[in-house]
Amino acid sequence: MKYTKHIFVSCFISGIVLLACSHQSKQLAKKTSTDVSIRNDSIAKLFDPQIAVKKASKLDTFFKKLHKLNGFNGAVLVSQYGKIIYKKAFGYANFSSKDTNTTQTQFQLASVSKQFTAVAIMQLHEKGLIDYDDPVYKYIPNFPYDPSITIKSLLSHSSGIPNYVYCLDKIVNKKVPLTNNQVVDLFARYKPGINYYPNTRFNYNNSNYALLAYIVEKLSGMNFREYAKRNLFAPAGMSRSFVYDPSKPELNATAAIGYTPRRRGFWPVPFDHLDGVVGDKGVYSTVEDLYKWDMALNSEKLVKMSTLNEAFLPVHTFKNLLTKNYGYGWRLQLLDDGTWLTFHTGWWHGFKNYYMHNNRDNSSIIILQNVSNRALGRIKVAQSILYPDKAWYFMSGENMPGELEIE
Repeated sequence: MKYTKHIFVSCFISGIVLLACSHQSKQLAKKTSTDVSIRNDSIAKLFDPQIAVKKASKLDTFFKKLHKLNGFNGAVLVSQYGKIIYKKAFGYANFSSKDTNTTQTQFQLASVSKQFTAVAIMQLHEKGLIDYDDPVYKYIPNFPYDPSITIKSLLSHSSGIPNYVYCLDKIVNKKVPLTNNQVVDLFARYKPGINYYPNTRFNYNNSNYALLAYIVEKLSGMNFREYAKRNLFAPAGMSRSFVYDPSKPELNATAAIGYTPRRRGFWPVPFDHLDGVVGDKGVYSTVEDLYKWDMALNSEKLVKMSTLNEAFLPVHTFKNLLTKNYGYGWRLQLLDDGTWLTFHTGWWHGFKNYYMHNNRDNSSIIILQNVSNRALGRIKVAQSILYPDKAWYFMSGENMPGELEIE
């Protein structure tokens, strides 16, 4: 009887402790959410409509010139302090039918897709399903490479594993789309040689993110395309975004076609077997949807701010990466004040993109282009218009164009 009473009392106390902990966790989550809202409200108050109008005018002048003189063909959206200050589209989504680009046109994001894969890993990390220091073989048992290769190695491009785009070129059947499962299986079967000893250097490599997408599938129990739809696009309100699926060509019915410029016009770049692999590329989105993504990152709709900030830290300490580095799915550039500019570029099958995410002032520059020319080489001008006080830094060594002047 005493023993039974003791058990009852212990269970009662344990229940109270669990209830208290649960309540404390909810209170902590609520406090964190409130803190982020207060932060975003404070940033929003910095918005000055008059300055925004002047910046928009300069941006419009710049992009019109970029379209006319440098062949910019795509869409652009620029935001600051959480508000859109400029958005516009130029040229054609389809040169044959003369369908024009709009800010709702879907573009293949190419390597800008990698941040979506990184955020998926972060979500699983927050749920306690994966640790950045876990060895890859924990999730891919037939992984044929060094056990020192971790999830962090993949996220930061320091694994040393070969790029599937090249090392499997003579092995795969190019008449059918390659899949992430096949990449994993072919690596295990043929064991193509590594490029360098793991974790000793930075080497940008699509295989890293193809494997991460595969791991997302294994841990979530769903196809990566479905995972992205449910856990990335839907929470952010990205209704016109999807991950390319060779078995569903209807998804691309309204999307832009990627082109390579030729002397007598533009050549549409066809899909090939590599398009079947996702995680390293494959996301289709619009500039307006990417703005929603940007805002979702700033408001903890996807992951906690602390988790995201960890992804924005430079991973590498190699001497050649002191001013340019990489986090988890984002490229980093060291600014003059010691902070890191967070961005990513993308180039794949005629699409060429740039996306800058600055969560310090809830600003972004989103440029999507479906003609792979050199127009984006002048991205420094757009950066300088958004941040005129740093124009000297962005335009170092170049003449200051007139459109930079903000009066």
